[in-house]
Amino acid sequence: MTKEPSQESDLNAYIKFLKERIFFEPQSPIFHYNLGLAYARKRLIDDAISEFKQAIECDPNLAEAYVNLGGLVFQKGDLEGAIEANLKALSLNPNLPMGHSNLACAYLQKGEFQETIASSLRALELNPRLIHAYNNLAVGYLHLEQPEPSIEASRKILELQPQFAPAHFTLAVGYRMMGKTNLARESLQKAKELGYPVDDETEAQFRDEG
Repeated sequence: MTKEPSQESDLNAYIKFLKERIFFEPQSPIFHYNLGLAYARKRLIDDAISEFKQAIECDPNLAEAYVNLGGLVFQKGDLEGAIEANLKALSLNPNLPMGHSNLACAYLQKGEFQETIASSLRALELNPRLIHAYNNLAVGYLHLEQPEPSIEASRKILELQPQFAPAHFTLAVGYRMMGKTNLARESLQKAKELGYPVDDETEAQFRDEG
């Protein structure tokens, strides 16, 4: 699949080009798919969803379109729709890391933490640099009260992206669960410095221990 341009003016021109091509080739799954990518880049979520659905109508075996569709309906709060779309993608191609990562996101929101972990691990087998898959893994382990593997996942994120604030927060929670109070406070402070939202009640829990 081709990727849409990143600059705003180029992106608008690219969208215009794709719409013109679709006028002459309305059954082209690739043009609909690429237009969906372009709309998603502009945060035109409903338009992007529509184009990915059109791409699927033109080619029901276009696994990547299901992955992108699933990611977007997840953003709109449709967890079941997200799971359905990504499971369909993986039935067509089980080696799509973003399909597994998207599933992990949806399972995490549903409170299905074992499934979160399994999907995250599969995503990371396919792409060991997927930061959000590591983050879902870290959070899933915390919910299952398994701080050690959660800390390991958070540390892996920070090897890849040291300024990723959510990883500092999950690291803080993991340390706190293990009774490592000073490390927990240091990680919490780093998360706050990087802009992670920490409410007064959470901060008090860390402050009052130890």
